[in-house]
Amino acid sequence: MFIMYNKVIIINSMSLGSGDAGVGSNLLGTCLTKILANLNKPDAIIFYNSGTKLLVRGSYYIDILQALEKQGVDLLACGTCVYKVCGQKALLVGRISNMDEITDIILNANTVITL
Repeated sequence: MFIMYNKVIIINSMSLGSGDAGVGSNLLGTCLTKILANLNKPDAIIFYNSGTKLLVRGSYYIDILQALEKQGVDLLACGTCVYKVCGQKALLVGRISNMDEITDIILNANTVITL
């Protein structure tokens, strides 16, 4: 069953922007916190490449992501990325997806934002 998403955010790394990784990590945390506090949340957040590390043990943002999920935001992780980048299958939050589903979501969403 295909679900139509209105607004989708893509997170493909562990920080926002290029340059200082510490600053980028802090920016990402602030952004996720602001998304959580905002009434206008995305329908889904898609994680791929090193962005999948945000969903596994050791992530600083598990609490924020769990709260987003509880508020109805679908958190999807590229399965290949989880296995290859994270070296594990166990997500602490979100669900494993695949490029078929991710591509369908991106191509059919009204708005796609890449952080």
